Amino acid sequence: MMTGMTCPHVSELPESVVPDNPEGCADCLAVGERNWAHLRICLSCGHVACCDSSPRRHATAHFNASEHPVMRSFEPDEDWRWCYVDARIV
Repeated sequence: MMTGMTCPHVSELPESVVPDNPEGCADCLAVGERNWAHLRICLSCGHVACCDSSPRRHATAHFNASEHPVMRSFEPDEDWRWCYVDARIV
């Protein structure tokens, strides 16, 4: 059972990451789309991807392909993080 506001995966993250595409979802932009609802950034590698409210759901696809556990909101004025492994805000 986890206690507190975090999970074991947070301590494994690098101190900082650089967004691979600060302009938007890297996967959508690669195919010429800009139809995302909200953006997320992978805290393991910096991949910027669209959320599950977006048509392509690239953030979840990135987790499924990479197994990088924690994403953070990439929206202005938001700093919450989501752990896919533990299915919770951390």
